[in-house]
Amino acid sequence: MGKLRHIALSVPDPWKAAAFFQKAFGMKKVGETDSVLARGVYLTDGTINMALLNYKNDEMAGHRGKDFVGIHHFGFWVDDVDQARQNIEASGGKYWMGEVPRNSDNSNVFYEVKFHDPNGIVVDVSAHGWGGALKDVVPAPKAAARPKLRAAAVKRRVATAKGKRAKPKARAKARR
Repeated sequence: MGKLRHIALSVPDPWKAAAFFQKAFGMKKVGETDSVLARGVYLTDGTINMALLNYKNDEMAGHRGKDFVGIHHFGFWVDDVDQARQNIEASGGKYWMGEVPRNSDNSNVFYEVKFHDPNGIVVDVSAHGWGGALKDVVPAPKAAARPKLRAAAVKRRVATAKGKRAKPKARAKARR
């Protein structure tokens, strides 16, 4: 099963966008890129990786073009890219670009294999993940039980549930 661990936004200025997400949401910078595809900044919240990319040309940006601003693609961390490809294609998706590096030492090489879903949305898969992303996340403990309501509030709710409405003075007194 794949884990959603990557989202990429196409933006005019990746560094300006990064400053916003760092300040507004406390995201941490985990890298930068200046490749043939795009220039950009990678951030994480500790679980998911977010790429803020400025594509260099329309070919690398895909059908939306390099001037598109918004969610460009998202990625799933999978156990087996070849199996994921079979599943994607059997489900109506189509290969777009990228290959799994086949190096002799099986070192952890970053890569993404990109597909279009049946609606044309770009989906990445990777067996090595993205910087700052975690493949497996431990669920947080259940939230503490809701604090007990004050007695007056409980009485109001019970009365309301029975179809009774408290008199205005009684409601004002109960709020105190």
